[in-house]
Amino acid sequence: MRAIVYTKYGSPDVLQLKDVEKPTPKDDEILVKVHAASVNAYDWHFLTADIFLIRVMTGGLFKPKNTRLGADVAGRVEAVGRNARQFQPGDEVFGDMAGHGNGSFAEYVSAPESVFALKPANLSFEEAAAVPMAAVTALQGLRDEGRVRPGQKVLINGASGGVGTFAVQIAKWFGAEVTAVCSTRNLDQARSLGADHVIDYTKEDFTQSGRQFDLILAVNGYHSLSAYKRALAPMGVYIMAGGSQAQIFEAMLLGSWMSITGGKKMGGVSAKPNQDDLVFIKGLLEAGKVVPVIDRRFPLRETAEALRYLGEGHARGKIVITI
Repeated sequence: MRAIVYTKYGSPDVLQLKDVEKPTPKDDEILVKVHAASVNAYDWHFLTADIFLIRVMTGGLFKPKNTRLGADVAGRVEAVGRNARQFQPGDEVFGDMAGHGNGSFAEYVSAPESVFALKPANLSFEEAAAVPMAAVTALQGLRDEGRVRPGQKVLINGASGGVGTFAVQIAKWFGAEVTAVCSTRNLDQARSLGADHVIDYTKEDFTQSGRQFDLILAVNGYHSLSAYKRALAPMGVYIMAGGSQAQIFEAMLLGSWMSITGGKKMGGVSAKPNQDDLVFIKGLLEAGKVVPVIDRRFPLRETAEALRYLGEGHARGKIVITI
């Protein structure tokens, strides 16, 4: 089968399309013929190792230990392991392979059945592939870390990207009053996704406006933790869900310390793939409460171009790889 492979950290130029061995499912795994995948900041970090912790966590200090990329996947089950019971050949599924070898930028994947859920019936494979990591990150950030509640004032900073577009919709589903922060060209998109208010960050700094929010989910766009704290209402919560290495370390190192005083919580979310949460998102998708936003589609052979576009930081929604 064909798959995207990389043997050293670097720019998308290091990616290669190669013929590799087709996987065989283990006892608890299913083999999926991939119809679509999507790219995430997660893939960029593993490709470039721009966050040094990637090297430490994976055991690949000088070169990647796992040479495959791609977490989000949607496709059709081709075979099942002898202990796999949830799916059968022919089922259409989607899932997040983070923590299970990655590898969705390929014609086939094999992973534990707990990675997958049945694909929403009303979504194409490409639309389904755009969902898992970004939507579950938004859900876990808002619900589990942010404890979002109806009537709260919620601000999504970076509302036009993959996680941000899902976060706007999920926060609205929870009954929040949502303010979306994005660039001029994305204001109408944010409104169409349900945002009650929009802020053009090229014209206004929300941390200087005097307005305060019960919950801030920061997906993109840099502000210092002290600026975010100033924009929080009493007992408000700030959750970092993406950003540069500096932003991540700032949240990790200073967040807990800054949470000690003033009753405001400063923290982050590191999304964990979860079948129950994926099924929950599936329900929202099938009910039409959440829709995936796809910016561009690239064929497998142009995966490097897809990641290069992601790295520019201006994607509107998700970038999909078609197999």
